[in-house]
Amino acid sequence: LIHHIERKKYNNTTILAKLIYSWYTMRYYFAVSLLLLLQQQDQYLTNAFTPSSHQKVCLNNNNNNEASLCGRRTTAISSLSPVNNEQEDLNNNKNNVFCDRRDVLRWSSAATVAAVSSSGLLSPLTANAVSTSKDGNLPDLPPEAVRSYLQYRISLQISADYYLWELQELMENPSDWGDVGQLFRVNNNKGQGQPSRIERDYVNPMRILSLSMLPDTADALRDSQFKFERAMGKITKATAGIQRDLPVEIDPKAVPDAKKGWEEGRVALNSYFTTLNEVTGLNELRAIPPPGPNQTQTYGRSKRKYFDLAKKTKLCQNRGGPILSNTWGQLMVTGYLQDSCGIPDMDGYFYQ
Repeated sequence: LIHHIERKKYNNTTILAKLIYSWYTMRYYFAVSLLLLLQQQDQYLTNAFTPSSHQKVCLNNNNNNEASLCGRRTTAISSLSPVNNEQEDLNNNKNNVFCDRRDVLRWSSAATVAAVSSSGLLSPLTANAVSTSKDGNLPDLPPEAVRSYLQYRISLQISADYYLWELQELMENPSDWGDVGQLFRVNNNKGQGQPSRIERDYVNPMRILSLSMLPDTADALRDSQFKFERAMGKITKATAGIQRDLPVEIDPKAVPDAKKGWEEGRVALNSYFTTLNEVTGLNELRAIPPPGPNQTQTYGRSKRKYFDLAKKTKLCQNRGGPILSNTWGQLMVTGYLQDSCGIPDMDGYFYQ
């Protein structure tokens, strides 16, 4: 074709038609080759994992004390001479009577699992620890409500952990109220309109869940959501304009008002969790206990695990997220077969 083009034998229309024809011809042969390759691979996998007719069940003892190992019957050694033994082994090898090594591994694995299961080492809690859409009252809820609950339950519980172990301490010290202001600040950088952390981690999930529920449940959830938003408004008003490096006179009522707003938010969040636990029938979300010396113990969740999760999440964000951090982890950390982000299993963190 190139030769005829150089000799100007073909016009532009003919050249274009031949190029298109060549392109579709190449695609056709490529598709046929790929199909044949997939068929060969499928045939190989079928032959590899399908036991042949001679691969029988091993260790099959019958009433005549004759042992059968993968189809090969062994008789008494005394009745056979060495020549007969060698001849029998040659015949067995020729007829492929020996059992496949994969079968031995498969039987040994099955025996190990059966032994561990019978010994009680596999607890039923490990198999049924994570609730699904078929547990509790979830089958009776609308599909969108089930999907929203399973999606946001972990993030809501992590937000409750933050509310208890970080935000509560920020209410105590006015010098840290600059960090509190960051929680309510909306990022309008370049018109993107990123929501504040309170909006992203609390209000938005609460709103999505309430909109997906049945009317009666939605009203109760929405009422708790509005109470929580009003409480956050009190915290914003009490802490506004107060920062560590900005010398301003602090109103004596500022700290009590901030603590009051936190307490009202705690009650509203607990009311929201209680409604969700009742409607789902799972009782998975932990309510925040009131302030006191045994608050963490009453809460029943690990403070150490929360701060470890927060630290690793921040490190992962600094590395650009799970995808980029995985690339950096392979470049910087060698010899370790672990997630470079280091974020623990979220289901394991949720079920404490």
